[in-house]
Amino acid sequence: MKRLCILLGGLLMVAALVGCPGEKKSEEKVQEPAKPAAAEKAAKQDPLAAWQPKFDPSGAEYTYLLSNVSHPAIEGVSFGYRLRDKVWERSGGRLYVDFRPLSQLGQEKAVLSKLKLGAIQGMLCSSVAAANVADTLGIVNLPFVVDSFDKLDAFRNDPELFSEFSNSALGQGLKVVDVTGYGSYGWATKEPVRNLEDARKVNFRIAQAPVNADIYKAWGLKFTVMPWGDVPQALQTGVINGLDHTPIVCNLTRKFEVARYLTQIDYAQGLFIHLMNKAWFERLPADLQQILMEAIAEESAASRARTRDQQQEQIAAAEAKGVEFFQLAETDRQKLIEMSAPVYKVWGEKIGVEYLQKVQQRLGN
Repeated sequence: MKRLCILLGGLLMVAALVGCPGEKKSEEKVQEPAKPAAAEKAAKQDPLAAWQPKFDPSGAEYTYLLSNVSHPAIEGVSFGYRLRDKVWERSGGRLYVDFRPLSQLGQEKAVLSKLKLGAIQGMLCSSVAAANVADTLGIVNLPFVVDSFDKLDAFRNDPELFSEFSNSALGQGLKVVDVTGYGSYGWATKEPVRNLEDARKVNFRIAQAPVNADIYKAWGLKFTVMPWGDVPQALQTGVINGLDHTPIVCNLTRKFEVARYLTQIDYAQGLFIHLMNKAWFERLPADLQQILMEAIAEESAASRARTRDQQQEQIAAAEAKGVEFFQLAETDRQKLIEMSAPVYKVWGEKIGVEYLQKVQQRLGN
């Protein structure tokens, strides 16, 4: 028995010595900094990390959920974050603007449906999609009407012109409260386009909007209606060899890596039209209504000014990388205006002939 006890004691000691290192290794594996490193990496990969609020919004009494499909690197989009911070400060933390860019709430068609139902409260809607809400909103897409930064400011700051524009969506339960932008439309192409003859050799991608299709038909140019997400591959493979868009967007989204030329047509301003659910706004306390509307007006005006500067900055940045820019000759520009007559006729009837003529006259067209 004595020998047996000694033997069992020895085995237990061996087992204890072998087991301890194994337990220690297991503890080291659990405690290793894998999760913090992964979290840090995820933060670096988050495209919105730099725009996170510096306050805790959980205590807000009211939330304004605001959607947009684009990236806040565009000044007309980062407006949403500047609005968030100003409203939070002025409301004393009572109203939180929960801004969701980069299609976090869905693509524009789906978001518009949610907005009408009141599932979300606001949307920075692209001007090309906004014409599907109300025909009158299509006036800003018509060629050579609101075609410069100065004309955009004149249009926005004319109470009579903008009130008719703003009220046109009320039948859908929406109100247009303001506009921001993403620059002047032109042609980004894989081959130089210096004149209309060159343009006729190009297959341009255009947005999924009825106004744009009517414009390109009137101009007699080849075009393909295509979702934005399909553009990179289509450019690479040659399905399209041109793009109807702005210098800001083309440079920030790297379209200039393939389409190395841009012809500055400046036939329209790319806009984000700020739509708001009317019923939600009317339920908001009066003091918060005033705070929100004043902040929207101030930050929208500031964003339009920032967009002017951003366009020049993005053109300079693109030129530094070898992208060539051309200005369409005035004679060719005039031809495009003349060929746009059918568009003015068709859309004038939809928008209202008197309103269209009033806008054209006041903007000097």
